[in-house]
Amino acid sequence: MNTKLRNYEKENQPSVSIITVVFNNKNFIEGAIKSVLSQTYQNIEYIVIDGGSIDGTKEIIEKYGNKIAKFVSEPDKGIYDAMNKGLKLATGKIVGILNSDDFYADKNVIEKVVKKFEETKIDCLWSDLVYVDRKDVNKIVRFWKSSEYTERKFRMGGYPPHPTFFVKKEIYDKYGLFNLNFKIAADIEIMLRFLERFKISSAYISEVLVKMRIGGISAKNIKNIIKANIETYRAWKVNGLKMGFWTIFLKPLSKISQLIKRK
Repeated sequence: MNTKLRNYEKENQPSVSIITVVFNNKNFIEGAIKSVLSQTYQNIEYIVIDGGSIDGTKEIIEKYGNKIAKFVSEPDKGIYDAMNKGLKLATGKIVGILNSDDFYADKNVIEKVVKKFEETKIDCLWSDLVYVDRKDVNKIVRFWKSSEYTERKFRMGGYPPHPTFFVKKEIYDKYGLFNLNFKIAADIEIMLRFLERFKISSAYISEVLVKMRIGGISAKNIKNIIKANIETYRAWKVNGLKMGFWTIFLKPLSKISQLIKRK
């Protein structure tokens, strides 16, 4: 594709901001970066927020120079504070968050996302997700099959996979950023706030768009799992929503079926 045609397409496409937050993850940050930079979609603003890494992560990011639109490296108050920094810098019409352990399933992911937004005129969307082995990304450990949003979906423990959650920037501007009072489940709280409390419109892509290396702060140990469930309960409460007594139990139970590998 010649430069003039490429620039014309970029100028006439909705802008998409992708935010990656990272802290001391030199082993996997480059995979996330390459998966964004290899996207066929032209109009991407890539933002990387580093928490002041000292393990070589910062140097890996700096190799990519101006291919990364905005790069911040400084101490933060945790992963959700870093995400908020990225959201404040984002200028795209649509925003997605790709963690440093994660990567897009193929080079056409953002093309598919933008197409869905344009066809359906919705405020947010999500897709399916697979957890993969940290060292062997071809080995699927868990398949997270999601679905369209329906009334009371969250009450049945059916939260969308947050790494696949794309939202219009205007929704963050209108309804707020991540609540830093939540250390583990701020992603659940913000999806609950947007979808259950403010009833924003949504769509679902029945396809794996993100691959996530197994692990994560909320799944590291039993203590964090308990904390995550407590925070989930609080998320309902702060939004003035009533949660069924069964909701806390259904969320972890839903993970059992996800351990069955996709055929």
